[in-house]
Amino acid sequence: MKFFYNIFISLLIFGMKVFSLFNEKTKKGVEGRKKSLEKVKSALKKSDKVIWMHAASLGEYEQGLPVLEQLKQKFPTHKILVTFFSPSGYENVVKKKNIADVICYLPFDKKKRIKEFTSHFSTELFFTVKYDYWYNLLEELKNQNVKTYVISALFYERQAFFTSYGKWFVKQLQQNIDWFFHQTQMSYVLAKSVGLENASVTGDTRFDRVKQLRERDNSVDFAEEFIGENQAVVFGSSWQAEDKIAEEISEKNQFVKLIIAPHDLKRVQNLKLMFPDAILYSEINHSLLADSQSNVLIIDSIGLLSKLYSYADIAVVGGGFHDAGLHNILEAATFGVPVIFGNKYRKNPEADELIALEGGKSFENESLAASFALFLLDDEETLHSMSENAQKFVNAKPNSTELIIEKILS
Repeated sequence: MKFFYNIFISLLIFGMKVFSLFNEKTKKGVEGRKKSLEKVKSALKKSDKVIWMHAASLGEYEQGLPVLEQLKQKFPTHKILVTFFSPSGYENVVKKKNIADVICYLPFDKKKRIKEFTSHFSTELFFTVKYDYWYNLLEELKNQNVKTYVISALFYERQAFFTSYGKWFVKQLQQNIDWFFHQTQMSYVLAKSVGLENASVTGDTRFDRVKQLRERDNSVDFAEEFIGENQAVVFGSSWQAEDKIAEEISEKNQFVKLIIAPHDLKRVQNLKLMFPDAILYSEINHSLLADSQSNVLIIDSIGLLSKLYSYADIAVVGGGFHDAGLHNILEAATFGVPVIFGNKYRKNPEADELIALEGGKSFENESLAASFALFLLDDEETLHSMSENAQKFVNAKPNSTELIIEKILS
């Protein structure tokens, strides 16, 4: 099976290189990996003790960050390495202030490349977030006697581990992972059913992360002035489906203020065509707000969304109406904001929990979602009840980071 895995990696590399000729995002990932080794060599040396976090993309990075921050406090002289697979994760994080000494793409999982990459520093501790497993990497780290963990692990029934050909993959995890910190009891039970028994249920570290969001300054320039005394609906990481919801709400309620933060900034021009009178955040100023009668603000900047949720009466979170996957609903819920989203969220167990506690609601199409949002805007009692339920949902979660750190240090 290892032979076939390595063939798969070779095909993956070839496919990404070909696709990069036509796709800018893939091109960034391919080109960025060429610089990873030099970045490590210039920032780290063999004598450095390194804490290494790997995250597939931005969501996983946010999930692992509370643990990484705590480890840095416990081991202040250790160097921090953060690697990504996805360009969207790397591009967003590398531009921000962070605690890492090195941020780079994870090299493609070829044995020779991994061995060379890891030879330039001494990994003291490694953890990957959720379910991004690269088997040559894990094997090399085990050969170096590195303690290896999975933070916020999430197993689900359709993974390869639970198929007739999945025994090899399970064996790699059994041999090379020291401990799994599971998000849910269901994940723990599934993993245990195939022999992955070095594990505990510690919950989802994203809850720790979003609780921290309340403690910072969440003010956004001009947001209060734009909203005024009106209700506000924030559309977070929106795609075309969420844009349709915004359009219907705007047509039927002229007083509500809509703040739209698209998942891809390339879609800003499409939003301007849909809402020709909309204000762009990058162009906003006091005089423009005074003169404009627009009820739509388009966020054409990165890094504001989690703060904007603090201004919302309702949040509509993108990704759930198609197979791209539901984006982060917890950033809205932590501020006591009812969350509306599509019903395609198989990899987001927190969505089911939020719905069960009546702090959020999913819909099979955009029209039903828009109708419910309009209902909530008119029904103060239901809106208030859902708001309270959303915040209770976040507050009730355990401090996962503390449980994880306690186990790692034991």
